[in-house]
Amino acid sequence: MKTVVLLGDGMGDFPVEKLGNRTPLQAAHAPTIRQIAAAGEVRMVSTVPDGLPPGSDVANMAILGYDAALNYTGRAPIEAAGADLPMASDDVAFRCNLVTVQEGTMVDYSAGHISTEEAAELIHALQNELGAAGLDFHVGVQYRHLLIWKNGAADAGCIPPHEISDQAVEPHLPKGSGSEAIRLLMERSKTILAEHPVNQQRVAEGKAPATQIWLWGQGRSMQLDSYQHLYGLGGGIVSAVDLLKGLAKLAGLKAPDVVGATGLIDTNYAGKVAAAKEILEREDFAYVHIEAPDECGHLGDATLKTEAIERFDAHVCAPMLEWLEARGEPYQIVLTMDHRTPVALKGHCSDPVPMAHLRGPVGAFDAEASFDEEVNNGVSQGMACAWMQEILNSAAAT
Repeated sequence: MKTVVLLGDGMGDFPVEKLGNRTPLQAAHAPTIRQIAAAGEVRMVSTVPDGLPPGSDVANMAILGYDAALNYTGRAPIEAAGADLPMASDDVAFRCNLVTVQEGTMVDYSAGHISTEEAAELIHALQNELGAAGLDFHVGVQYRHLLIWKNGAADAGCIPPHEISDQAVEPHLPKGSGSEAIRLLMERSKTILAEHPVNQQRVAEGKAPATQIWLWGQGRSMQLDSYQHLYGLGGGIVSAVDLLKGLAKLAGLKAPDVVGATGLIDTNYAGKVAAAKEILEREDFAYVHIEAPDECGHLGDATLKTEAIERFDAHVCAPMLEWLEARGEPYQIVLTMDHRTPVALKGHCSDPVPMAHLRGPVGAFDAEASFDEEVNNGVSQGMACAWMQEILNSAAAT
């Protein structure tokens, strides 16, 4: 049996006045999502274990069937795995964002969604000026980069920059054991970046400059049992995001690179669907991750988030469902999101999210059902990781 996860990152929300007091998920024209809900079972699930932050790392682990409370060490180690960066036992990986801070306010957690080419020049400059034995900056994608720091401050309290958009940064600077060294690196990055030609050109073009680095998500190396070991399944995760590529590597799954996969609303949807189909021609599991709704939530743009959901429905859910049905062989779809990214918060929250499970082939899809934040009156019916484990075990037994 083929198992396909279709995940719209951060699709969940709260009612928005601009949308007639509906959520973007409720306002979106998303017929395929609602057909899957009608033909399958829908539950409201929790994706974040108690005591852990509602990050895409913890929540995507849940949708993959892993209980993050058992083995989560931090976001950056997952991304380091995806980048094939080896970590010694005393290494600590930090996520290193290029951000725009002006007059003490987090104006843009992505430095205007700076291009990877521009960012690479900035990260190389930081490595030349700040790098040392046991302190190495590594280029990632767009604004997302990594720092591997031997004996770094693993226990410091660090806040993700996307959680403090439009807020003063001072109250959210790193705190606790070792935080002074982290703050010093962040402070020293300011002069280096301000004087760099890339930023000077961005300012001249009216774009947001990368004014400094922001370090967060740190942790020591992490291990996961593979899908092959747990379920006897092989497959892959299709995503533009380093985090998901890292989870794929840790789970023993493939993580293909898709040309034009940006993580934004203009991502290469057709390329992602094609990559998922290619995986399923050889293996039995594919996880298609679309980042755009989350990015729109962080922007606080309800209209754009609604459009992102509609594109997910039309360009991912519809062609994947059509292809699976046309094959005429047993399959199952899991349709969900990792967490909510409410436009009012411009950040994540731990509120439960809807999750649908469909077994096919179904044949005619002539009905629609609700798939939104009001499933089961918004009350969680259990942990997503537990239901996902049941689903994956059933696939392995088929």
